[in-house]
Amino acid sequence: VCVKKRKKQKFRTFSMHVLTLYMVKVYVSSSEIVVNEANFVRKCIGAESCQDDLWGKLVCTNFKVSFIAHNSLPRQCTHRLLGEHDIPLACVEQVVTVNDVKGKQKILGSNQKLKFNPTELILYCKDFRIIRFRFDEAGPESAKKVCLAIAHYSHPADPQLLFGFEYVGKRYHGSTGRKTLMRPVNGVDPGGGLQTPLFDCSSDWDREIKRTGASEWRVCTINQGYFISPSLPEFFVVPVSLADQDLKQYACCFYSQRIPLWCWNHSSGSALVRMSNISDPQQQRKVEQRISSAITKSHPLRSDVFKSDLDKNLPNIQDIQAALLKLRQICVIDSFEESEEKWLSSLESSRWMEYVRTFLRHAVEVVYMLESRHVSVILLEKEDRDLSCVISCLVQLMCDPHCRSLHSFQGLIQKEWVMAGHRFLDRCNHLKRNDKEESPVFLLFLDCVWQLWNQYPAAFEFTEVYLTVLGDSMWVPVFSTFLFNCPRQRAEHSRDFASSKSIHLGQDQALCFPPVWDWSQQFSLKDQTLFNNPLYVGKIATCVQNGTVKTFTHRRSKKNYSSTLRGLPSALRNGSLGPNDTLTRRNSLMLRLRSDLSQVREQQETPSERFVRDFFSRPVDLQGLLLPQLLPSHLSVWKLYFLRWVPEAQIPQGGPITAFHKLSVLTDEIEMLQNQLRQYQGAAGTPNNLHAEHSKMYFKATSTPHQSPAPPEYLSSSFPFSPVGNLCRPGILGTPLSKLLNGAKIWLSTETLANETI
Repeated sequence: VCVKKRKKQKFRTFSMHVLTLYMVKVYVSSSEIVVNEANFVRKCIGAESCQDDLWGKLVCTNFKVSFIAHNSLPRQCTHRLLGEHDIPLACVEQVVTVNDVKGKQKILGSNQKLKFNPTELILYCKDFRIIRFRFDEAGPESAKKVCLAIAHYSHPADPQLLFGFEYVGKRYHGSTGRKTLMRPVNGVDPGGGLQTPLFDCSSDWDREIKRTGASEWRVCTINQGYFISPSLPEFFVVPVSLADQDLKQYACCFYSQRIPLWCWNHSSGSALVRMSNISDPQQQRKVEQRISSAITKSHPLRSDVFKSDLDKNLPNIQDIQAALLKLRQICVIDSFEESEEKWLSSLESSRWMEYVRTFLRHAVEVVYMLESRHVSVILLEKEDRDLSCVISCLVQLMCDPHCRSLHSFQGLIQKEWVMAGHRFLDRCNHLKRNDKEESPVFLLFLDCVWQLWNQYPAAFEFTEVYLTVLGDSMWVPVFSTFLFNCPRQRAEHSRDFASSKSIHLGQDQALCFPPVWDWSQQFSLKDQTLFNNPLYVGKIATCVQNGTVKTFTHRRSKKNYSSTLRGLPSALRNGSLGPNDTLTRRNSLMLRLRSDLSQVREQQETPSERFVRDFFSRPVDLQGLLLPQLLPSHLSVWKLYFLRWVPEAQIPQGGPITAFHKLSVLTDEIEMLQNQLRQYQGAAGTPNNLHAEHSKMYFKATSTPHQSPAPPEYLSSSFPFSPVGNLCRPGILGTPLSKLLNGAKIWLSTETLANETI
């Protein structure tokens, strides 16, 4: 036994030397610095036994918590900045240390002391992961130090301590000293492929004005140098009839001097505008009339302006944060086995799905005003930096097919979130200063987009994987997109950091932080093909029928899928409830059914309900207007984001990824056959290996079209994120809840049944 122990110890020592050499290669080559580490750490995979646990080294750097395992696992999609067992420090929500012997537990913060030697470390992450490490064989002092280091470096005191500054600063230094970095062009490095507009220059806004036909609007430059408003971009769009002098005069009347911003123009000439509240009550009437008059003049029909007060009609940021915390509790913290009977009702009581539905419904109301009544709409919010970002983007996604392509969707986020001054630094709480300011507004928006995508998958160029990766990128504080509260803050902090590091900035006088849209920073070209939707029907998508090229469009069946039950009232069949409608309680089910039925029959259909009903009575044009179904049974849980780390929710060799695999192979095979057809038609000299290099699909067809390639062994419903579990729970296989998680259709609750059984 002693000989075996010595051999085991020698093997571990040798393994640690190899891992140390590997770490030097990984970390020193970049701007990462190893702060602390602990050897012989066990990462817990299962709760009942440790036979599936992983052994390795736990490392804390100035960027991430890294676990280097002795035994590597099969990899799926490789992240260039993060390994499979890495957690960015900004993603760590809470650090909890445990001592089993003394029965003690402590939540660690920055600069705190730890009086006991930890036997276990639990990391609660913002991306819904819970990760446990055991220090049974690690040195007690090294275990304590690495826990304190993780707690300290995950709570930076200043924005310039975020790793993004070190990451970008490193790019400015060559081996010979100072170096000026070229500015990225429209979201990608010079020489890249398709470009994403950043809307940080007047030309991007000019193109958007021309694209939407907003001839009565102009690019305004009065905020250059951020002299008028600290949170607005240097360039934005205003009505032609508003002179710069008038805008300067009115700016002081708005909260944070945020002058009304143009978002988008409908083909009818109606404009979508966002505006903060007027802080001066004495000037409110005068300024509102002047702004409304200018917007009216910009309309070809001189139609009225409709004001939509978002603060009154939508939940606030504290409500959204509370809903996410409850959702996280039931998705990853509570034991599924113990809470199975109440899981669905708990999901509903979190109100997250209700808020998603509320935002989608309000966006539909704005679409009705623009599309049917042909009036311009002003989105009113106190500071115009949170709720208006969600609604303005959803409206454009529903109305404008241009925004549903990958690069245009990225430009939409850049325009309505980044440049418009959404407080990503505060809402993501990267500095963990004020929990009251934290709110997952952007994640709620992505969930709303996913609901649209889930109902009309062929209308979007991107995939569910892309949306999930985009949500994860908030916790990688390297990119300018999610690192600052506004463009001015980025410029000021970059100048200060450059001055402290003696970095020559050149003409731009600011560090060139890479936008998240340069996906080559995170993924290889092959992995980026996971973003391409094989079902997408674009404007120029064509098919060949009997030698004739025809436009390929989807036609929806006339069958009504709003409900499988008979006798559904028209108001509910439209997928909408009235603003005062609430879900009934279980003990009043029959009373609600009887009262609702009589009220609906007597109630007259409103113009907006008629607009929605008319939309769903026609075949859907995927390159036209899209409205979401809004009944509770039409909204699904975004399982790939919220449940991907739950082993019980994973479906080996199954789930939506199997359909994605088959569609990708089919699409790739069609493209291969089209290339061969073009060669037969006279495109001589085209290399035969172009297909292998330029395929847009992650899963490719075989060289023989008639042979269907088998899916990879590691394929699961959580692809491409986690091949192994990171949470510890008893199994729930075979239970009704597991069937729901695996895709079975189960009513969300008795309340939902009440809304649909009439």
